[in-house]
Amino acid sequence: MSSTTEELNMQSALPTSVSFDEATNLIATCGTTNTFVFQGEPGIGKSAMLKSVAKLTDLEPRYVDCALLDLGDLQMPKVTDSLEFVPNKLFTGDDSGKPIIVMLDEIGKAMRPVQNALLTLLLEKRVGSHYLPKGSVVFATTNLATDGVGDKMEAHAKNRVSFLTMRKPNWEEWMNWGAANGMQPEIMAWVKEYPHCLQSYTDYDSADKVENPYIFNPRVQQSAFVSPRSLAHASHIIEKRNKLGDDVLMVALSGTVGASAAADLQTFLNVADSTTPFKVCVEKPNDAPVPTDPIAIVIMALGAVLRINNDNVNNWMTYLQRLPKETQFLFAQNGMRSNNDMVLARSSEFTKWAVANSWAL
Repeated sequence: MSSTTEELNMQSALPTSVSFDEATNLIATCGTTNTFVFQGEPGIGKSAMLKSVAKLTDLEPRYVDCALLDLGDLQMPKVTDSLEFVPNKLFTGDDSGKPIIVMLDEIGKAMRPVQNALLTLLLEKRVGSHYLPKGSVVFATTNLATDGVGDKMEAHAKNRVSFLTMRKPNWEEWMNWGAANGMQPEIMAWVKEYPHCLQSYTDYDSADKVENPYIFNPRVQQSAFVSPRSLAHASHIIEKRNKLGDDVLMVALSGTVGASAAADLQTFLNVADSTTPFKVCVEKPNDAPVPTDPIAIVIMALGAVLRINNDNVNNWMTYLQRLPKETQFLFAQNGMRSNNDMVLARSSEFTKWAVANSWAL
């Protein structure tokens, strides 16, 4: 085998993208010395990175939508005894000199003069003659060039930063996020049953060959498609579905995640409406009916993650142990990642269950 072939094989074996958590950890760890620009397809959570990084670093966040900027939005002239340029407060700290974190969202859609003016911020953390406070962090996001939504950065600009690709989350990663952010059990059960809904068009040899009806495809005109972002929007609609008519609900879901996903979700919603109510499960944990439909069982377990509290968790654990082992583990894993994790941690019945099943956790 030639050395050139060996090098190509080694390159093909290298990872080519990072997850959301890996990206935010990278910024929090190296952001004071390096500037990172993350490209990724629509709706995968790029704009949500600022909140997560701010939490990791405890720095004051500053959000900048580069697609809306004009040159005058960066700095303006100030005339006193001489002429100086004063930067927009988005790019400056307060008088205390505390470091800040600046996210340049949609930098690939910024006008060329704006991109050029931001190069010093990317490389030197400087706008004009004004530097960000020491210890500040700057990072940016953009879409993939193949997304066809107008994003572009020139080579000389990319050379000033670390230019990375952020991939879509897989179904397990999205469910972990969903458990921590109160996503509705029906949408989470659907993602578990249809994990390919989070596939990327880049997984195919060509966008012309994409056969997945749920996902974003830059070669097809789409009014809606499944993405991590649109799944969250669909969850909010499903949460309030009792106030909507069936027809309105389906139109709203179709306009959020696409017609194919909405039609499949309807089945899950119908199943959810026929499950044993959570109130019955905790009032009669030994006698409440156990559904036979596997989807109904999963929806019940994921729904319980949102509904347990200190008063009902022990009774729920009694009922839960009448469900299949796989469902018990699904509940435990999502419950410990949710806002109700301390409810489980204080539950004597959950502690007993965890000890008895520690071999499988």
